[in-house]
Amino acid sequence: MRIEVKVVCRELDCGNPVSESRVLVEYRRRGVTLYRCSGDESSIRQCVIIGPGYCFGGYYHHVICSESVRLVDGAGLCSGRVEVKSNQSWASVCEADFDRQDAEVVCREFGCGAPAALQGGLYGEGEGQTWDKEFQCKGKESLLLDCDTSDRKHKTCLPGNAVGLTCSEPDDVRLVGGGSRCAGGVEWYDQGEWRTVGADDWDVAAVVCRQLGCGSTVSVLPGNTTRGFRVYCSGSEPSLRECRRMYDLHPGLTVICSDLLVQPDIFLTDPMGGVSRGHQGPEMFRGYNFTITCSTQPQYPGGSFLLTFTGSNRTQIQPAVNHSAAFLFPAADDSHQGNYSCVYDNYVFSHNFSSESELLSLTITASPLPAFIIRHVVVLLILLTTITTSYLYYKPTRRQKRVNRVSSMDLYVNAMEMVSLSSRAEAGPGEERAAQGTE
Repeated sequence: MRIEVKVVCRELDCGNPVSESRVLVEYRRRGVTLYRCSGDESSIRQCVIIGPGYCFGGYYHHVICSESVRLVDGAGLCSGRVEVKSNQSWASVCEADFDRQDAEVVCREFGCGAPAALQGGLYGEGEGQTWDKEFQCKGKESLLLDCDTSDRKHKTCLPGNAVGLTCSEPDDVRLVGGGSRCAGGVEWYDQGEWRTVGADDWDVAAVVCRQLGCGSTVSVLPGNTTRGFRVYCSGSEPSLRECRRMYDLHPGLTVICSDLLVQPDIFLTDPMGGVSRGHQGPEMFRGYNFTITCSTQPQYPGGSFLLTFTGSNRTQIQPAVNHSAAFLFPAADDSHQGNYSCVYDNYVFSHNFSSESELLSLTITASPLPAFIIRHVVVLLILLTTITTSYLYYKPTRRQKRVNRVSSMDLYVNAMEMVSLSSRAEAGPGEERAAQGTE
């Protein structure tokens, strides 16, 4: 988005620029060329103007302004205090009447990325009135004024509550062909297609690296194409679309930014099971060996990993093998407690680059052996209790079975004696004596 477009929308009191496009100009049509604006002018007459004169070919700019909503006093087109046009004047919006879904609609309307910050008083207080409605956006609307509104729940808006909004910069710039999102030829998404950007200075490169979140500029080289549309930046713009652009062709631009390497990962492993997870990070038991591994995504071959330890000045370095390196510690003790980080270094594009991981906070604790013994003693006590209970339960049962067996034998003997007596009673005296003689 050209700075001149912002000045035009401001002069017409039409809010912020939403989009611009180029339209083929009629041959010999009268017009002027806005050569340079700073963006703070209240009228295009304050810019450097070439003309009036005739256009003998080329394009003129077609501009769409937001008309009824704007961001004021921000650092660029994607940040500022939210104001809505009401009765031909601009009114601030109270923080209580504006939420993230409303912010998503505003950021989308201005061609910016997702909301990054939403806070009352972030960009000062408006001088006029306060918007008297509460927005009820669902987050999918194209324009803020397409959203439903309701009466405000809060009758007043306290000072410091005029809502400020910061949207992320649009995802309309990329670097291609360099093996990283922070190195390569500059392309800009313009009117539905990715087009090569042509420039010959570090100011454009500085804006590109800033917009992509890639740090500062390391190198600027000619690109592989001569068909890039020309861009002019002062170097302070938050995004490339706030620079001036012309549609004459210019050699392409290759940019290398300082944050070329992605952030490496760091993690701890132990083959003996001596690590546990604490509230502040991993906890390692004394005497157990452990390994700290550094790894990175496969961007460029080679490189090395430096393991730094904040508890002392000790460092270890290993070459990157398959984009990783493992640092072995034979036995953990109190001297190993502290914060570790991995620094990945590599030499590419004729420059040294480095990237550091997040901190790994390691705590050394007492050996788990006493807990191990207590755990096993508890298990043995439970087992012994179970055996004793079973023995006490089954012992009377066996005794009762023996009593039952003795009682059954007595009954059997008594029954046999009764049968014998009965038989003798039924026999005669002779038979009884014969029987006795037999005996």
